[in-house]
Amino acid sequence: MGWKSDLLVCTSLECETGEEMLISMDLAKKQGADIVELCVASLSFSHISEVEQLLKLRNLPSIVSLGCTDQRRRHSIIEATWLQILNRAVAVGVEFVEINHEVRAWEIVSKLKRQVSNTKVIVSNYVNTGNLTAETLGDLIVDMQSANADIIKLVINVDSITHVAPIFHVLTHCQVPLIARAVGDRGLISQLLGPKYGAFIVSGSLNGKTEPGLPPLASIRQIYKLHYMDSHTKIFGVVSNPVGHSKGPLLHNPAFRHTGYNGIYVPLLVDDINEFFRVYSCNDFAGFSVGIPHKETAVSCCDEVDPLALLIGAVNTIIRRPSDGLLVGYNTDCEACITAIEDAFRQRHNVNGHVSPISGRLFVLIGAGGAGRAMAFGARSRGARVVIFNRSFERAKALAAAVSGEALPYECLNEFRPEKGMILANSSAIGMDPNPQQTPICKAALTSYELVFDAVYTPRNTRLLQEAAEVGAIVVSGVEMFIRQALGQFKLFTNGLGTHLCFRHCLLLFAYDGVSM
Repeated sequence: MGWKSDLLVCTSLECETGEEMLISMDLAKKQGADIVELCVASLSFSHISEVEQLLKLRNLPSIVSLGCTDQRRRHSIIEATWLQILNRAVAVGVEFVEINHEVRAWEIVSKLKRQVSNTKVIVSNYVNTGNLTAETLGDLIVDMQSANADIIKLVINVDSITHVAPIFHVLTHCQVPLIARAVGDRGLISQLLGPKYGAFIVSGSLNGKTEPGLPPLASIRQIYKLHYMDSHTKIFGVVSNPVGHSKGPLLHNPAFRHTGYNGIYVPLLVDDINEFFRVYSCNDFAGFSVGIPHKETAVSCCDEVDPLALLIGAVNTIIRRPSDGLLVGYNTDCEACITAIEDAFRQRHNVNGHVSPISGRLFVLIGAGGAGRAMAFGARSRGARVVIFNRSFERAKALAAAVSGEALPYECLNEFRPEKGMILANSSAIGMDPNPQQTPICKAALTSYELVFDAVYTPRNTRLLQEAAEVGAIVVSGVEMFIRQALGQFKLFTNGLGTHLCFRHCLLLFAYDGVSM
């Protein structure tokens, strides 16, 4: 997979003063930006010469635009002043100027192009609805081309990840250079996957500034390495809602690179999993991790399901079989959770053997969703006695019946202390960021458990695990389960390619939580 030297990484700068703009430009350069968009509307200046001085002092190729997303900081710039700024930008050799298609674009572009300059003109259009077809976007692009632009730019608000698909279509087929961005959390893949479909500019946000739909600049180079992407890159990702907590990209992307596999792994914020698979049905979308709350629904999305996953009734991994494009579902959660618990017991007691250390023990499970089902079946297969607590008692009873276990009302969890030496496993999202102060069980109740496992891994050391350690229990972090299930997924994604070698360094990555995705 070769380096795409023509791909440009961009970030927008919205600052009150020219000095702040130059400081932000330096920061953007350090974080990997190749080019910056200077949003003139955010600047407060008394004379146009101040803007001209800023442009002369720039240390990165720049796009001069009027746009400013933060309306609270927008300053009024009359049309005559804006035209003066454009002329000064062209005169000092700024690389790009951006003009809104709705503001007499053809006339303005014609005037600018009469000047002898290397400045390229971007004609942009901001579309408020993302529910557009490829045909509608194509017609819009044709209309914008009439303005004699060098580059077309589309910024589209989307409320579903499936609304990004037409953007990929027009990127592939557009006859002029096209910058395309889907705005909002569900539009993130428009930037992460854009280079595969021909995008020559992708946008990111400066660290410390979170903007929905934009990856942090640092992650573009450090994690996703979009410069290596080409039209043959296979797409993998985690289908979940929420998805921002996932550390999957930290594991799978470095592993792809270490094995030389031409793949990328991205967060996929999906509301309707059936619609997602209906829209993204090509072989390029080759494999998926399945997260909250889709693991059970995912079973019905698959054309074939592995017997273990079918027994559990939950799928956490889906592969699109290359030979026929069919979706095949698997469950790697089950073994990942149980082996993590077994290894922790063996390490504490310094014992080995073929008999599982959880055999005969009381396995208390919190949660009856997809991950909970995997844990319940795994514990039962090792000979544990399973008791299930879930906020929906009906779901708890249904799972208990499936594993010959017992269901009890969630309200009884804190008082449930029939014996010492029990195992507690939390499969719910309680305690996950952004609510790390929460815990599913009171500290006093933890004294009855010899081992406490928490499937939550963001944060790594949850309140549940902290309090369990304080009362002397063996604690097992969700990171243990996550890495093990991800290893199983990577084997399925790549047909067993170099998995153990590639995942060794991932443990070190988890020790450092400062990398943003």
